[in-house]
Amino acid sequence: MYEQIAKNKRRTILMIIGSFVFLGAVGFVLGAVFYSPAEGIVWMCVGLVIAGIQSFVSLRYGDKLVLRATRARAVSPEENPRLHNLVEGMAIAAGIPKPDIYVVPEQAPNAFATGRDPEHASIAVTEGLLEMMNRVELEGVLAHEMSHILDRDMLVNTVVGTLVGAVVLITEFMFRMWFWGGLTGNRRSSSSSSSGGGMVQVIFLVAGIALLILAPIFAQLIKMSVSRRREYLADAQGAMLTRYPPGLASALRKIADSPNAMRVASNATNHFWLNEPTRLRRKGEKASWTDGLFSSHPPIQERIRILEEM
Repeated sequence: MYEQIAKNKRRTILMIIGSFVFLGAVGFVLGAVFYSPAEGIVWMCVGLVIAGIQSFVSLRYGDKLVLRATRARAVSPEENPRLHNLVEGMAIAAGIPKPDIYVVPEQAPNAFATGRDPEHASIAVTEGLLEMMNRVELEGVLAHEMSHILDRDMLVNTVVGTLVGAVVLITEFMFRMWFWGGLTGNRRSSSSSSSGGGMVQVIFLVAGIALLILAPIFAQLIKMSVSRRREYLADAQGAMLTRYPPGLASALRKIADSPNAMRVASNATNHFWLNEPTRLRRKGEKASWTDGLFSSHPPIQERIRILEEM
C-alpha cells in the first residue's frame, strides 16, 4: 500500500507538470496556426499568466467560495460535540491542526474538505451523513477528508482545475478572435498563395480548428484523472489513520445505497466531495462508459472492494 501511495503521488506531480506543458502547447500551437510563430509564443505566455492569476485567486479565496456555494454553516462544539471530538481525534492522528467544521443542509450523505493548507482547512459534512452514519463509519469518512488536507489535495485540485479553466478560456477567446477577424485574413492569404501553399494552410487550419474543439475536452480529462487518483489515495490513507478500513467501506456502501440527490451539486464543486453528487443513479441502473470517462470520482464499488481487501 505504501508503494502505491508513493506511486500515486509521483503520477500526480507528473500530471500537474503535464498540465502546464499542455496549456503552453495549446497557446503556442493555436497562435502559430491562426497567426504566426511569434504570436504563438505570445499566446503561450498569455495562457500561463491567466492560469497563474486564476490559481492565486482560487488558492486565496477558493475555500470560502466553495463553502458559500454549498450553503455550509459553521457548527460549534456545543452544537455537535460528537462531530468535534471525532474531527479533533483524526487531526491529532494526522498530526495537523484541527480544521474548522461545517454542516451542509442536505439529506444526501456526503462530505468534503477544502483549504489551501492544513493551517487554513475546513471539513464539511451533510446533515444526512450525520444522521445515517454510526461512530465508526463517520470516523472513516472524516479520516478520508483529513487525508485530503494532509496531502494538500485541495492545492492539487486547484492548480489543475485552474489550468483547465485557462485552456477553455484561451481556446474560446482565440476562436472568437479568429472567427470574426482571422478567417478573413486566412482567406486572403490563401487566395494569393500557390495551390501547394494553400493546401498546407488548409491542413493547418483544419488542425487548428480540431485543437480548438478537443483541447478543452483533453484538459477536462486531465482534471478528472488527477481527482480519481487522489480519491484512491485518500481512501488508503484514511484507512491507515483509523486502523479500520471496514469503517469507511461501510460508509461508502451506505452512500451508494442512498436515494437522496444533492440540491447544491454542481460541476464546479464535484471533485471536492467524498462521492460525486451530480449523478443519482436509479437502483439497478448500470454505469455507462461515459460515466467512467468523465466522472470526477472512481467507481464507488471499486473503492469498497479495495478497502475490504486491506
